[in-house]
Parts: sequence; C-alpha cells; structure tokens
Amino acid sequence: MELPLLVVIALLLALFVKTFLVQAFSIPSESMQNALQKGDRVLVDKLTPWFGSEPERGEVVVFHDPGDWLRNEPTPQPGAVQKALGFVGLMPSAEEKDLIKRVVGVGGDTVECEGAGPLKVNGKALDEPYVFPGNTACSTDPEGQFKVTVPTGHLWVMGDHRQASGDSRYHQHQPGAGMVPVDDVVGRAVVVAWPVGRLDGLPVPATFDGAGTGARR
Repeated sequence: MELPLLVVIALLLALFVKTFLVQAFSIPSESMQNALQKGDRVLVDKLTPWFGSEPERGEVVVFHDPGDWLRNEPTPQPGAVQKALGFVGLMPSAEEKDLIKRVVGVGGDTVECEGAGPLKVNGKALDEPYVFPGNTACSTDPEGQFKVTVPTGHLWVMGDHRQASGDSRYHQHQPGAGMVPVDDVVGRAVVVAWPVGRLDGLPVPATFDGAGTGARR
C-alpha cells in the first residue's frame, strides 16, 4: 500500500513544483543562439513573479504566444509518456505554445533600430556581445527598422540570433503590435540544464547593468 501512495505523493510534489516553482522547457529553434542551442533544456523560475517581480531588460523569458505568433509552426505530436511527464513538469511539455526571447524593452522604454544598428533603448546605443556572430544588431529589412514605445505592463523581446528570430519586430502589424503582455510571461530562464555538457547559468548581460538605459517607468 505504501508504494502507490509514495508514487502519488511524488507526482503531486512534481506537479506543485511545475506549477509554482520551476518548469523545464525545450528550445525549439536557433533564434536564441549562441546563448541557447536548439534542443537545449532550460529551467524556468516561476516562483519570483508570484512575489510581484516583473521581467527586466536583459532577462531571457519564456512566455505564452501573445498573438498567434506560432500559427505557421507545426504542432508536435508527443507520445503518451512525454505527455504524462510533461504534465508533471519532469519533461518539457510538447503541447504548450510558448516562446523564449530576451527582454530588451519594458514598460515606458523607447526601443529603436535604424539601418544595421546598434539597437537603442531610450536613446542609448547598446553593446550586445551576446548577438549571434555575423549578425547585425538590427535587420535591414522593413520590419527590422522600427521605433516603438513599450506600453506599461508589456515587453519588447528579441532573439539573440537577430537574423533568424521571429520576435517582436515581425509582429508589429498583428494584434498587440509585437508587444508581449507581462501577464503572458511564464517565468525567467535561469539555467541550461541539458545536455550536461552545456550546463550553465543565464545571467543578465552587463549591457543592462545600472541605469544606463534609463529608469524603468
């Protein structure tokens, strides 16, 4: 009688951890290279937002699809085992339509790109060493040229692989104008947990230290 009870308790604990503390997510594309590679598993901090903390510039966040951004992406067909393990958070869920990007603008910020860059936040040109080698900070296609002011309670997000990321820039003409509501954020990705050889933290780059990009409003 003890074994089934222990199994149930373990599953309930895993479900609690997934819901309120930490959840694993799988990286589906190359849009966050080189910080994240396709197939990496990251652990996402879901606890901090419960205390009223909101995403900050430079953080890598997982968020629910805010406006049908993934409408052209194939829907995965997970097996029964993956469904079960994903439900309790022991594996990334293959059914959740979530994205992962870096926050570059928070409510009140003015974010802009002109030509090949640099990216500017509140008029300050950013030094972005995390941008994928060979990429320019801004894309020279029409969608890659912009100047936006982020509404309160929203985020402007971009991938580190700037020329391979369908981020806020490419959804400006859809509902929400490319902005991600803070309420849609699942949590901050804090560590690459798998594969073991890539075990590493995901700190906020020094680019965003201090008040150089202006006070949050």
